[in-house]
Amino acid sequence: MNKRKCVALGMALVLTASSAVLTGCGSDKTKDGRTIVTMLQYKPEAVSAFDEMAERFNASQDEIYLEIESPNDAMTVLKTRFVREDYPDIIGIGGDINYSNFLDANMFMDISDFDGISDIKPAYMDIVKELEFIPQDGVHALPYVANCAGILYNKDMFEENGWEIPTTWSEFTALCDTISESGIAYPLYMGYKDTWTCMAPWNALAVGLTPPDVCSQVNAGNTTFTEQYAEVAEKEKALLQYAEPNPYAYSYNDACTAFARGESAMFPIGSYAVPQIQSVNPDINIDSFTFPANENAEDNVLNSGVDLLFAVMKESKNKEAVYKVLDFMFQDDTIQIYLDNQSAVPCKEGDFTLPSILDGMKQDIDDGNMADFHDHHYPTEMSVDAMIQTYLMDDSDNATEKFLKRFDKDWKRYNRDLIEKVQKYEQEKEGN
Repeated sequence: MNKRKCVALGMALVLTASSAVLTGCGSDKTKDGRTIVTMLQYKPEAVSAFDEMAERFNASQDEIYLEIESPNDAMTVLKTRFVREDYPDIIGIGGDINYSNFLDANMFMDISDFDGISDIKPAYMDIVKELEFIPQDGVHALPYVANCAGILYNKDMFEENGWEIPTTWSEFTALCDTISESGIAYPLYMGYKDTWTCMAPWNALAVGLTPPDVCSQVNAGNTTFTEQYAEVAEKEKALLQYAEPNPYAYSYNDACTAFARGESAMFPIGSYAVPQIQSVNPDINIDSFTFPANENAEDNVLNSGVDLLFAVMKESKNKEAVYKVLDFMFQDDTIQIYLDNQSAVPCKEGDFTLPSILDGMKQDIDDGNMADFHDHHYPTEMSVDAMIQTYLMDDSDNATEKFLKRFDKDWKRYNRDLIEKVQKYEQEKEGN
């Protein structure tokens, strides 16, 4: 093995609490004879949690040593390693288009025989299943933790003013009008200078207003985004009247800071924003609620996606040892380490302590009333976030029509091969 690769592996080992010494670069055994199981995970902000997990696992084992790598640009590192055929045993990535592409390339092991599958909430297994371009036999991913997006709100401000949590779109816009008239704060803060923040209300609206498999249905030729996304687009544009003036001048950090300082009563964003908000105001009393996208409250759906899943590489030669690692990772005490560190939602059934900021979403979480972020299905090259920002800035009478027409056109452009593959599969299925 070349020197650069040995140095890289040595650096990765610093990320775990190590009491074992490797016999050499590329060895599958520690010096004391333990089988090495390697994991590469993509969340550098959770390094301390993974360090603790690895330390606990390794202290409990005589036959297996868990080595966890947490590089800053994990997806680039992972793709580079795949090209070199330098595979970890387990990868920890998000439930998004990257997972879909890796699965489509036949890189993951079927882990249907892993006992822990039955403990994972069916809603999250369904979300991961929906990420398959073409339906696959077996199970190829284990959802670990999720995040939720909807509306964060200043609980103290609501209680002091007697504002009720809205459950329908009309109630929501009426509340925004009331807050605007009060002069206490902006109803919403957006921070659309960073284009990705445009996706937060988009996703939260889309899960309530369209089917969860809308992207698959478009690929199959059964519908179009023009048909499905008109109400989503119009309602996102309607939010602008309740936000800070010229939201494109303010970044995500600006929005977090403004909300933390009480400049807005609500913030349409995910639970992932809470640590940033609390870094500005540790004492802010935050709660959340599912985006009330519909006029019938029962039709509202929580926007929740798999933030971290584990998949086993097909090339792994250590299946028995890998399963022991996964058994440990899915123990309640181990999952709670991650929850406490990252304020996440467990994908496993169990009696876990959730962050209080999710109290208003807990019923939907418990009921499994949730659907994935739509942008987890969008190709990166399409830059949907920038498309939405451009649309929101367009004041022309036919802005929505132009936006949806472009959405359909660009979708076909960037998904041409996939659409052909899906429609061929559908035709073959009908012929059988």
